[in-house]
Amino acid sequence: MLTSLQNNLVKQIRKLHSTKERHKQGLFLLEGTHLLEEACAVNYPLEVVCCTPQWQANHSRLWEDACSRCDRAEVVSEEVLQAIATTVQPDGVVATAKRGEQQSQVPFTGVVLAFETIQDPGNLGTIIRTAAAAGASGLWLSQDSVDLDNPKVLRASAGQWFRLATAVSEDLKATVQACQQAGMQVIATLPTAKLTYWEVDWTKPSLILLGNEGAGLSPDLAAMADQQVKIPLSPGVESLNVAIAAALMLYEAQRQVLDNS
Repeated sequence: MLTSLQNNLVKQIRKLHSTKERHKQGLFLLEGTHLLEEACAVNYPLEVVCCTPQWQANHSRLWEDACSRCDRAEVVSEEVLQAIATTVQPDGVVATAKRGEQQSQVPFTGVVLAFETIQDPGNLGTIIRTAAAAGASGLWLSQDSVDLDNPKVLRASAGQWFRLATAVSEDLKATVQACQQAGMQVIATLPTAKLTYWEVDWTKPSLILLGNEGAGLSPDLAAMADQQVKIPLSPGVESLNVAIAAALMLYEAQRQVLDNS
């Protein structure tokens, strides 16, 4: 059992709390039983799995499953687990996995989301969870956004991170053009738009453009949209949280599809 905080593996995993180190090592953190279960359910390749003796005793089947998918498995003390986890009260297991393995082919069908310079990991994780729940086809993210594999993104996604097609776009304008060329309508959300979001025909393949939490969507991207829509707000309310805005449009799209099926 690993008990020393000076152990090289422990030091290496602790470094993954930093964005810079996750990029340098090409690894990210998976924390908690639920995320490990989801990773195993989709056969996601793991590097290292660490758990406490108590967790191992309570989750023997999951431990065996995870061990069969990883390069190294270690039982560690409670103190070590506390040190390698980013959460205040970890539930007993932390794993590492290779970055970039989750990126998949985002289809040009159904409803797809595209986000420009989104910064809050909690927002992105919530959006991923909501998009999966509402039946979205996938999600694009601009390169200057928060990392898809930020630990807070994974936790906020409640495991749906593994199930939604996601990809980082090197050039979001080019991605938007590719979607248009494939026959998708591009919908931008702007407070000055004349149409409300429920006046759109969401039964068509659609790409929803959403911008930064503070600055919103850049004029260049907004100008590329086939339609611009607003979400009506009561007087005195400037804007909605980006995750809530995405949820409203995703569920309106789902409602229209169900009504027409």
